[in-house]
Amino acid sequence: MKIQFLGAARVVTGSCFLLTTEKSKILIDCGLFQGSSSLEKLNYEEFPFNPADIDFLILSHAHIDHSGRIPKLVKEGFEGKIISTKATSDLCEIMLVDSGHIQESDAKWENKKRKRAGKPLVEPLYTVKDATASLRYFKPVLYEQKIELNDEIAVRFKDAGHILGSSIVELWVKEKNRTVKIVFSGDLGLPNKPILKNPKLVEDADYLIIESTYGNRIHENLEDRVHKLTDIINTTVTRGGSVIIPSFAVGRTQELIYELNKYYEYNDNIEEFMKIPIYIDSPMAVSATEVFQNNSDCFDEEAKRLILNGDNPFEFPNLYYIRTQEDSMRLNTYEFPKVIISASGMCTAGRIRHHLKYNLWKKLNSIVFVGYQAEGTLGRIIKDGAKKVKLLGDEIAVEAEIYSVEGFSGHTDKKGLINWIKGFKKIPSNIFIVHGEKESALGLAQAIEDNFNIKPVIPNMNSVYELDTSILEDTQYDMVETIKLKDDIKEELQRVYDQFEGLISKTGKIIDDKTLNEDYDSIKNNLIELQKKLMDLNIIVSE
Repeated sequence: MKIQFLGAARVVTGSCFLLTTEKSKILIDCGLFQGSSSLEKLNYEEFPFNPADIDFLILSHAHIDHSGRIPKLVKEGFEGKIISTKATSDLCEIMLVDSGHIQESDAKWENKKRKRAGKPLVEPLYTVKDATASLRYFKPVLYEQKIELNDEIAVRFKDAGHILGSSIVELWVKEKNRTVKIVFSGDLGLPNKPILKNPKLVEDADYLIIESTYGNRIHENLEDRVHKLTDIINTTVTRGGSVIIPSFAVGRTQELIYELNKYYEYNDNIEEFMKIPIYIDSPMAVSATEVFQNNSDCFDEEAKRLILNGDNPFEFPNLYYIRTQEDSMRLNTYEFPKVIISASGMCTAGRIRHHLKYNLWKKLNSIVFVGYQAEGTLGRIIKDGAKKVKLLGDEIAVEAEIYSVEGFSGHTDKKGLINWIKGFKKIPSNIFIVHGEKESALGLAQAIEDNFNIKPVIPNMNSVYELDTSILEDTQYDMVETIKLKDDIKEELQRVYDQFEGLISKTGKIIDDKTLNEDYDSIKNNLIELQKKLMDLNIIVSE
């Protein structure tokens, strides 16, 4: 039995793990890589396996960095079963189709530029039709229901408390007259967060694969997060500005609505004129909120109590849902103070980019980040202090106040991760750390070693481990860094070619014989050296 780490290895996105047994091939998650251009290029790479050979795909939850390559998988031959909770299946019905729209739109935009440049056109990663076709393979199951997938493998989902339907995955694999238990933490939510139940504990495991998104930091006091957010809103409103909140359409947006509902509905001290309009500008967020309302069995006791008392936690008088593009565009013509909550959460696509274009340069406004911003994303660039950003073809000055309220994160922090591991009756002696950038993974690894005297493994991309034996193959290079280096060399190669062309006049004659004699040999040597490096990297990446 072996496991291969095909995504979310030393990065946060692209979650995908291949478990190969004597009889079966199982994928756990099949997510999109998001962030830098180098990472997103990985989405277009061929799968390092034949999709038709995969028997089961076990999906921890619906977020696109865990589910977003499912349509590509199906398009390329997968015909197995996708096992998930009902809520995850319901959310994927809207999220994957929406992702198909984005893929088509991105390809259309790219092809406009390519036509003008005389370059070959590109195909979308997948289409809406592909995404819709993938939905028929979903087989929803219940939390805590142990399912025998075949005579070799059983699976059970436990509530991860991250988003609606999110799961910790327990896998039992019978092989060579013994049973090995593997646990995937999925994305673990914060304890005591609103709407959802706390992450469940697991009793035992031979192998644990655990996320590390915030593995090197502690979140701010959760009690203070709503006060901090409402203080930002009220301060901005008082000076006549608006608040723009990039938010993940599934999970984070519903949590914000829930907390703002309690603030505006149950706060006797707030003046009526301070109850400014709150706009949820994301068709997918609107649809996802409807899915939340249809899966209230996943709610915690407080949310259920509100519903039983007749309060719909996703509705209050100054809350407005925006569906149409026309209504979305109209928001940026309104001069009065307002709050706009819009996807995507990391500002990589969607309507939020338009709202930032119209609001980032206004000093009276505030931009509030309420979730993780992956390296290379526009959200991360703004959060890290950029003074100007490129948005929809224009350079935009960053003049608005920039805030980060991490208490709304859907991921638990280092303390929460360590406490969750402590919940095992017997601490797993074999721990793999995934779903975290390098510093976060290293921070969690050190905390695990300090607390449990266990040295965990932080796999590289494409690393393969033989469970119960030794490492079969541990790729000693970082795939993401290798692709970045490859891109840098290509750019340098083009620069040298351009330099060489600069020695030639438009008529084809040498501009300066002396310059040519001095530079030709060094330019030629640079070209040879760069081409050799590029060939070496091509060999590494193909391996």
